[in-house]
Amino acid sequence: MIVERDVSITVSDGITLKADVFRPDDDQSPAPVIMNMGPYGKGVEYKTGYALQWKWMLERYPDILPGSTKSNMTWETADPETWTAWGYAVVRVDSRGAGRSPGVIDLFSPREIRDLYESIEWAGVQPWCSGKVSLLGISYYAINQWLVASLQPPHLAAIVPWEGCSDFYREQCRHGGILSNAFLESWYPKQVIPAQHGNGNGPDDPWLQQKATGPEVLSEDELKANRIEPLVHPVARPLVDDWYRERTPDWSRVTVPLLSAANLAGFGLHARGNFEGFGRAASTHKWLAVHPGRHDVAFYLDHAMQLQKRFLDCFLKGIDNGWLDEPPVLLRERRPDKELGDEVRREPAWPLPNTQWTKLHLQASSQALAAASTATTQQEQGSITIDAMGDEAVFRSDPLTVTTEITGPMAVKLFMSSTTADADLFLTLQGWSPDGTEVEFQGAWDPHTPLSMGWLRASHRKLDAALTKPYRPYHSHDERQPLEPNKIYELDIEVWPTSITLPAGYYITLRIGGHDFQRASALADPSLNWREKGAGPFLHNHPQDRGSDVYAGKTTIYTGPGQDSFFLLPIIPK
Repeated sequence: MIVERDVSITVSDGITLKADVFRPDDDQSPAPVIMNMGPYGKGVEYKTGYALQWKWMLERYPDILPGSTKSNMTWETADPETWTAWGYAVVRVDSRGAGRSPGVIDLFSPREIRDLYESIEWAGVQPWCSGKVSLLGISYYAINQWLVASLQPPHLAAIVPWEGCSDFYREQCRHGGILSNAFLESWYPKQVIPAQHGNGNGPDDPWLQQKATGPEVLSEDELKANRIEPLVHPVARPLVDDWYRERTPDWSRVTVPLLSAANLAGFGLHARGNFEGFGRAASTHKWLAVHPGRHDVAFYLDHAMQLQKRFLDCFLKGIDNGWLDEPPVLLRERRPDKELGDEVRREPAWPLPNTQWTKLHLQASSQALAAASTATTQQEQGSITIDAMGDEAVFRSDPLTVTTEITGPMAVKLFMSSTTADADLFLTLQGWSPDGTEVEFQGAWDPHTPLSMGWLRASHRKLDAALTKPYRPYHSHDERQPLEPNKIYELDIEVWPTSITLPAGYYITLRIGGHDFQRASALADPSLNWREKGAGPFLHNHPQDRGSDVYAGKTTIYTGPGQDSFFLLPIIPK
């Protein structure tokens, strides 16, 4: 490769961002560009800055990225050696206030997204660029792709947002209106602050042999003044307002060709946004790739790399490789004994067009999930009351009589009341073998991830009629509607999409509680790492959001005629 470090990109307000550029050394330039911009430091080496993750990946996949020495890799970004060998230039940009770029860190702010727009346009007119730029990266490097695509930079030819949320309120900050704080509280000081520009104690750049956060060194007071803490606004803003809107894409303006990659077990951050982005973007050419596995590894597996390459070869190089004939949905099937999704099924739409939307009715007396025929003949009015801070109510289906696939978005209708003026509902879908062994998977984060999750604050029950679908309730979150204690209310709760094929004899449960899902082992041993608890790092326990006694009352769930609480499942015929 031809490698240029610390290349300057001066943006419209005078700040100079720094980039590393990797180009093919084959005299065939100009080349199309793969770019990313983010706060983790372009000079923070993957194998040292993220040593545990690096070790996990290489131990399990020693043959990953064949042909590459993997010596130029950074966290959640494209491997330059692989992509330059494939005829692409790779550009990594330190976002404003991070790494070698000065300024104030304000994550996903309009200014930061404008910087990305201007960086794309800078790259697009370089003599070594073919004039076509794509964005490719995981998580942070996926989230900002949706945002900058709304601005329609002329040289942006395609995007590949790999496991990145797209709705700043509903997916990143507030799940169902409930503040998702734990991840931001742990992620920001561990991954962003160490890489802040001017941090004299920051990581070294082994390639420049300087500080990855240099060259200047700022005092602690100067560093604090140069960053906007990520929880300040979400804590103070419980409802959707302009601050959230300007950090959420305008889907009518996302028209670029896109390949959206969703993680089947990315509850809390790495799933819903990719399904929503695929469905709502105005792009004529758009595909959805659905996969399981750890989000930091699935990106580099050979089948994923070939998927990315075929898509980008089509739209950045104009190669007629059959990609345009690919159906819009590429689904890696998941079974209890095949968690990595060895088989790929191609489908024409999401949700899948042959979905049989099936209601399982909650029965309070037996705590069952009953099929329609059983519910019609046996169900009577009933109720079950839980302590919001105590044990959940668990509703169980009958054993499956045949192998059954559940694939798609889901929804739960609940008739409920609370002894207080509000209640938070936490829903967890689990699968079980006949002997009671849970069907769990290595998720984007947690190695013991259940089949799906959903959340809703009861006072946020108002629906957006224009965007709500029977299988995907869409809450407006624009006003708070307090509960009258002990009065029954009807709630529609979104449960994030899943895909699982369960053999005959297996069964599912729906767990409903007033707090984050945690496994019995985690409750017995609070010292266990979050990776062992079931919900990953996406917990909701901020004292300013959840500390009030209003969320610690008793919640009653009602079932039966006139108060038919049910779980809507996407069953796929064999």
